[in-house]
Amino acid sequence: MTNALIVIALLLTAVTATAAALTRDPARQAAVLSLLGLSLALLFTVLQAPDVALSQLGVGSAITPLLILLTVRRVRRQEHTAEPHPDRAE
Repeated sequence: MTNALIVIALLLTAVTATAAALTRDPARQAAVLSLLGLSLALLFTVLQAPDVALSQLGVGSAITPLLILLTVRRVRRQEHTAEPHPDRAE
């Protein structure tokens, strides 16, 4: 039973990691990265490492994706409000 849970958690982690690597849009990538953090936390729980699982839950599934989303939002806002370059013909 324990081996089956480990295999399932490993497969879930592999699928979400592949999805995160293949996602192109940074906002969607942050959401998939959050799911990857959750699957890693599940894997660490199954492997009986609750302290690592709690750290992964906080950092990997919440803080890191939030920072990525805030950065993407700020970059997109700056792109929309940027003044056109004087040498560019519009």
